[in-house]
Amino acid sequence: MANLFLKQAKQYVATRPVYPAELFDFIASKTPRHDLAWDVGTGNGQAAASLAKLYKAVVGTDTSEQQLAYAPPLPNVRYVHTPADLPLAGIHAAVAPPASVDLVTVAQAFHWLDLPRFYQQARSVLRPARGVLAVWCYTEPRVDAAVDAVFWRLYHGSQEHWAPNRRMVDDEYRSAEFPFDPVEGRADTDPVEFSTQRRMDMDDYLMYITSWSAYQTAKDKGVELLDEATVQELERAWGGDRKEVKTVTYPIFLRIGKCLGPTLETKKDQRQGPRATLNGVLLEMP
Repeated sequence: MANLFLKQAKQYVATRPVYPAELFDFIASKTPRHDLAWDVGTGNGQAAASLAKLYKAVVGTDTSEQQLAYAPPLPNVRYVHTPADLPLAGIHAAVAPPASVDLVTVAQAFHWLDLPRFYQQARSVLRPARGVLAVWCYTEPRVDAAVDAVFWRLYHGSQEHWAPNRRMVDDEYRSAEFPFDPVEGRADTDPVEFSTQRRMDMDDYLMYITSWSAYQTAKDKGVELLDEATVQELERAWGGDRKEVKTVTYPIFLRIGKCLGPTLETKKDQRQGPRATLNGVLLEMP
């Protein structure tokens, strides 16, 4: 798994979308206080850096040292490399004390988590009746009809190389269990849609594809998803000029809810100090 992160870390930071300010403004508007946020599976710290503009302190945790190496140092952000398994008491020591966190976020890593255990952790650290959980994913990019047609044939043809968890992203996190209450101004916790854009030439676009976990998995099996025929087809769809810069749009889907307080099971487990999977069990990158 470390080899996968090492192969992908540079491509990931170079080609993945930047989350829009509107997304973070919307999330921050739902937390009464802005003292502490925990960014789970923070990766290269992209979400943590944006949260740092809105919250006094941010803790970004991840199991990948390679990803954290690309996280920007900021005065009010503390990055923590965490093992994949810690007692709940260890979470309180490494991340935050119980009932002290205003916001827990998971950006593009929610589908790798053991959700029952993660929800237990989130409820444990969130402020009762005020703490908010916000998780989001972006789905595959849109360029134009010609490029998208080639892209989707490639994407659907690569399904055997994706981990099953990826289906949650394809589903825009709609079918995931999300046992939290609606935040103020929302009638439910159904996904809220945003979007972000990035300017890319064709080489940037191809680098995005090589950052897929499915691409790396296929490569390790001796399968080249971006074979010569596919690259040529993409080049024709691009317009023949690989240096032409196009606008690439990524749809973003947010689920957000309010924590009313720790469950009885969480309270019991806190007393007993069980083993629990920590934060971003980011087993591989999406």
